[in-house]
Amino acid sequence: MHARIDHRSLYRLPWSLSDNPIAWLEPTQQCNLACDGCYRENVKSHRTIDEVQRDLDTFAALRNFDGVSIAGGDPLLHPDLPAIIRRVRAMGRKAIVNTNGKAITREMLVELKRAGLVGITFHVDSRQGRPGWRGKTEKETNELRQEYVDLVASVGGLACAFNSTVYEETLHEVPDVLAWAGRNIGKVHTVVFILFRAAKLDDFDYYAGARKVDMGEIVYAETERPERRTDIDAREVVGVIREREPEFTPCAYLNGTEKPDSLKWLVALRVGSPGRVHGYVGPKFMELAQAGYHVVSGRYLSYAPDWTLSVGRTVMGTALFDGGVRSAARNWLGAVAARPRYALETQHLQSVLVIQPIDVLEDGRANMCDGCPDMTVHDGKLVWSCRLEEQRNYGQWVNAVPKKSGCPHVTLPVVQ
Repeated sequence: MHARIDHRSLYRLPWSLSDNPIAWLEPTQQCNLACDGCYRENVKSHRTIDEVQRDLDTFAALRNFDGVSIAGGDPLLHPDLPAIIRRVRAMGRKAIVNTNGKAITREMLVELKRAGLVGITFHVDSRQGRPGWRGKTEKETNELRQEYVDLVASVGGLACAFNSTVYEETLHEVPDVLAWAGRNIGKVHTVVFILFRAAKLDDFDYYAGARKVDMGEIVYAETERPERRTDIDAREVVGVIREREPEFTPCAYLNGTEKPDSLKWLVALRVGSPGRVHGYVGPKFMELAQAGYHVVSGRYLSYAPDWTLSVGRTVMGTALFDGGVRSAARNWLGAVAARPRYALETQHLQSVLVIQPIDVLEDGRANMCDGCPDMTVHDGKLVWSCRLEEQRNYGQWVNAVPKKSGCPHVTLPVVQ
């Protein structure tokens, strides 16, 4: 069931190509897992510090950004990761590592924090083929998530987030992951659901310019299960969540480049204590947070510091401006009235994101994320990281053409 969400009632995040909270840096293509739906070719190849610095310089020249998501591949495999983090810190930007966590140790995490790491995002889901975790449900995989979040908490002072890819087979398990995150609201800053996408070979032909290409050569082509769903959208995910948590309320979004009412990045921000959610902030609060941070710092907010997890009671002071906060404040006051000592317990904030990657429309147009935070650098230009393999293989974006039309008439949005 798809939830009814009017995008016009939400805050449209003000991010753009040139002014965006995040820069997406890939210092390595090497990975120690082979995740279902991965968009990057797994190659034992690390970029040098000089090459990484050139990418950082390109970002600095083309994009106003708050934080650098260091990804890959898995960046924990790069031998110079601490030095890369120090480069980011020297720029006055936040360094965030995106990893599957398989190579993490406490000693490594302490070293990275000492180098200037601000936050860490673990990608954990049940379709990663992890040794010892194959065949587990998402609920069972929460045990692994718990190991990672407890490790980060033991080091302290780091923001912690979790990504999961959502497949047709695991869509119904999204509430299990969200419930786990709620029980850990004091430790988990953000939980992200990334909807599975793949290039469909049965419905489209693909062209690089006028040249027809074999898209089956690209890692994110669906070659084994052509019937598999690649059209799960954010409204459907919200519908599944609301079956378990009817109060779930998004407050902000990014639209698509071709469909203004598509919810490409859908954001909710909840307030509560471990295992007890009082409510969700509304669009006015998110607007105040983003605009206020931009006025003060000149940038849009990406990863907030670890201490901001614990300012839930302070947030309730903005109830005058935001209906969602008013509702959360009423619920909190009701809990305090029932048990006065609850007023002393820390209230936390936790972000919930649903990311709906590229949608190929029936006529072949690519509906990308407008103002995408995950732009990376290729040949000195900003490009979509989720489609980087097209640039590497063909030197340009690939156009999808419905097989019934037989001519490459579709042009993708151009990213300079």
